[in-house]
Amino acid sequence: MKNTPWTTPARMRFVAALWLLSSSMALLAILSLPALAGKTDPERNLGLDVNAEQRPVFPRIDDTPREIGLVVPDWFKLSFLDLREDLDEAVAGGKMGLALYFGLDHCPYCEVMLHQNLAEPDIRHYLSEHFDVVPLDVEGAREVVTLEGDRLTERLFAANRRLNFTPGFSFIDAEGDEIFRIRGYYPPYRFRAALEYVIDRHDRDGTFREYLERADPPPKFDLEDINERDFFDPPPYMLDRSRVPAQRLLVVFFERRGCHACDVLHSEPLSNPEVIERVSQFQAVQLDLDADTRVITPDGERTTARAWGERLGIHWAPTMVFFDEHGQEIIRIEAVVGLHRLHNTMEYVLTRAYKEFPTYRRWRTGNVE
Repeated sequence: MKNTPWTTPARMRFVAALWLLSSSMALLAILSLPALAGKTDPERNLGLDVNAEQRPVFPRIDDTPREIGLVVPDWFKLSFLDLREDLDEAVAGGKMGLALYFGLDHCPYCEVMLHQNLAEPDIRHYLSEHFDVVPLDVEGAREVVTLEGDRLTERLFAANRRLNFTPGFSFIDAEGDEIFRIRGYYPPYRFRAALEYVIDRHDRDGTFREYLERADPPPKFDLEDINERDFFDPPPYMLDRSRVPAQRLLVVFFERRGCHACDVLHSEPLSNPEVIERVSQFQAVQLDLDADTRVITPDGERTTARAWGERLGIHWAPTMVFFDEHGQEIIRIEAVVGLHRLHNTMEYVLTRAYKEFPTYRRWRTGNVE
């Protein structure tokens, strides 16, 4: 039974979550994923062999528009942006390939990535030991020579890679093939896991989601219920739009029980009245990624929440996927999101700006985020 706006257990968990966020000794070791030393044995307890000082804390990001400036660490590669030459030099230097970093002026998520994640000595060492990091400005006008020999501006190169959110990383192996791509900000514990997934080539064994699910214990905060909200449609979830166009756009919140990042989403950006008002303009559905809840997807498939999440390749909770009236995916948010980015993403969708601008990033050109 629902209370307003959240169930009592959820409210109690929000209080605990906020207290943990403010504590430098937050006990989030259960969120720690694979350790960085050596190859990972999927059978061992992944990422829990850390002391109290190494336990990660979920970051709090102030994404209020402000002047920041595009600055990258001095250990990033000084590149002329001929990616073929950069890759040859990386391999000749004993690296496994390139890590293309996509940043943006005025991007608070980039600021946290550079000043928090990449300032961690173990993350910096692990990344720089295996990759040369080449920085790119997603709104830059410099010419990039791609691995295929094409010549594009940084802006067009980023747009062609469907880079909606910064910061982004594209990990390229010695043969020039992309191993994995990150779109948006991952907190340190998830970024470490992504690095190990890439560097130890776990992509050859399955998806990033499958890799994370081999962690024991799995990446969850506690075992409480998911956060129920009044703006979510109740079951049955009959979302088919493939035959008859729907009257409203659709947003599906893929979450998990006991998901700390989900608690943060609901207790921070989704507590803002303007954001709630925009969510109410969608058909909004919440699905548990671990549940066998029956659902008819926007393209008419009869499946379960778990199977649909796997088909969509969702590995981060919460992930928000937006669909148009015909059941086509418009955009998804699959990383940490704050108030202003969530608000602006919904505006991008609700105003149908995606029909004119192929990516959210291009729509935001000339605006401050």
